[in-house]
Amino acid sequence: MPYIRLDQIEFSIGTQVLLDKVNLTLDKGDRLGLLGRNGAGKSTLMRILSGELVPEDGDRWVEPNVTVARLEQALPEHRDSTVFDFVASGLSGTGALLSRYYELITDGSDAKLEELSQIQSELEHLGGWSMTQRIEKVLQQLDLNGTEKLENLSGGWRRRAALARALVSEPDVLLLDEPTNHLDIPSIDWLEQQVTAFDGAIVLITHDRRFLQRVCNRIGELDRGHLSLWQADYAKFLVLREQQAEATARAEALFDKKLAQEEAWIRQGIKARRTRNEGRVRALKAMRDERAQRRSAQGKGSFSLEEANRSGRRVAEARSISFTYGEEPVVKDFSTIIQRGDRIGIVGSNGVGKTTVIKLLLGALTPDEGDVLLGTQLEIAYSDQLRSELDPDRDLIDNVCGGQQFIEINGQRRHAISYLGDFLFAPDRIRTPVRLSGGEINRAILARLFTRPANVLILDEPTNDLDIETLELLEEILLEFKGTIILVSHDRYFLDKAVTSLLVMKGRGEIEEQAGSYSDWEARGGQLLRGSAVMTSPARIPRTKAVANEGEATQKPKPYDEPDSTSPKKKAKLSYKDQRELDALPAEIESLEARHAELLEIIGQPSFYEQSPEEVAATLTAVTQSEEALDRALERLIELEGE
Repeated sequence: MPYIRLDQIEFSIGTQVLLDKVNLTLDKGDRLGLLGRNGAGKSTLMRILSGELVPEDGDRWVEPNVTVARLEQALPEHRDSTVFDFVASGLSGTGALLSRYYELITDGSDAKLEELSQIQSELEHLGGWSMTQRIEKVLQQLDLNGTEKLENLSGGWRRRAALARALVSEPDVLLLDEPTNHLDIPSIDWLEQQVTAFDGAIVLITHDRRFLQRVCNRIGELDRGHLSLWQADYAKFLVLREQQAEATARAEALFDKKLAQEEAWIRQGIKARRTRNEGRVRALKAMRDERAQRRSAQGKGSFSLEEANRSGRRVAEARSISFTYGEEPVVKDFSTIIQRGDRIGIVGSNGVGKTTVIKLLLGALTPDEGDVLLGTQLEIAYSDQLRSELDPDRDLIDNVCGGQQFIEINGQRRHAISYLGDFLFAPDRIRTPVRLSGGEINRAILARLFTRPANVLILDEPTNDLDIETLELLEEILLEFKGTIILVSHDRYFLDKAVTSLLVMKGRGEIEEQAGSYSDWEARGGQLLRGSAVMTSPARIPRTKAVANEGEATQKPKPYDEPDSTSPKKKAKLSYKDQRELDALPAEIESLEARHAELLEIIGQPSFYEQSPEEVAATLTAVTQSEEALDRALERLIELEGE
């Protein structure tokens, strides 16, 4: 029995048809990736699936007792809310009661004892204390601190809190709208594991093609209201879609040829005779109707970039620079030379200081120690500077083209509407004030950036909120660009396409230069560790005793800051076999760590890739196997020590 079924769903906004007779069935185990241009209606379809939005026509059917949770694309605000309260709100009425209970018990006012007693009774009736354990579990899984104020969190940590809110209800269907936005690479890796292990049905919207490939077993493409479904992962979908497009083109060419022959016949028939074959005339009319209803391929965008004269050979040089923010070192004794034509990706966990490094290399920040020397004839275009300059009260022509009807790109005079059309903006959007979606804002920034003559491009998270088609266009223009590129991104697929070297920010001021793409670095054993610039403490939330039955009385949770005085359960004694295994594991782990370190040293040698491809592949396989064996041993040690 399916979890959710949509039949002939229709939905429009004004004259724009977003969903046109859409059919969709979701079963347990489905992991559906939803593709389509920005503004195509993907989030609208999500809201209809969740029941938040009622379609204009068609039916939505949900299996009784099936629960649905949705992670919204927008980051949560709830400025005055704690993380615990925000996550608890995912439990609807029970969550609100729990939040109020902790607020009252922390307040300690005698005047509110009656309300406290009433809430206790309601929670006992609803089995609310067991819900606290569920919240605790989710917060611990996501390394979230329940007492932290939501307003104090970075975008990445607020995204985690929103994910915790969606997960806490233990839904059967999980709807994820751009779940990787604002997450760093280690967090995206973690999310991949969680989504893959999820037992229900998932629908997700994402521009992260590597995440899409690793997670999804179905693909849905929304194009001008029509939803096409494919039982395939992302890579296979691309092949199947191309094959279908070629087959459709051949069939349409044959159809058009036959239609032309029939039209020629009817013209000749009018001249040659007064009577015509009425059946053939009706068939021709049907063919014309079929041709009129044909859906032509959607138009493609085409980015153009205004290139400046060549810069000097040396773009920038950092000499033993150090920079500290507060008491935290961001850069420590770092030196590098950036040459004309370099394509550098800066990667690291959220909050590690990637944007700070860009500003240091641009000369916008002065290092505490050391020097930065800039080259000659530099024309720098920096995407992050343009974001704050977009005026929401002005239209796109004013914002992107400075109000001019014509602009010049690489010596070609272009009309502003035509140029903005290359960035997939429809004419009716161009003349209206800039009330744009996240993806449209990023496209507008790129459109403005590319009007400026540049030989150095600085892009800070350019892929956020962009659809995949726009990402591919951006990749193409960057590949054609002859100048220097420095970009910050958490999109691993995009990094592989756009850069040829990395600055890996490992934390505590350490920066490591690496040749090759992100995947090349990963293949050599490179890995970003999960870290946080905002929170490092474990979750501190109320704990409760386990209950045998939700209806039975249980010990009430204590306020956040009150220590739990309940004595821990006595551990069960290990069997003789398990004890022997536990005793032997430390030595085994030490041996595995030594072997893994030895292999990493081998592949780090400059001469390593001079060997035959077979020898290189064998060593890289050994690195992967040693890492997996080490992980298994560590997990077993934790398991045995916890018993």
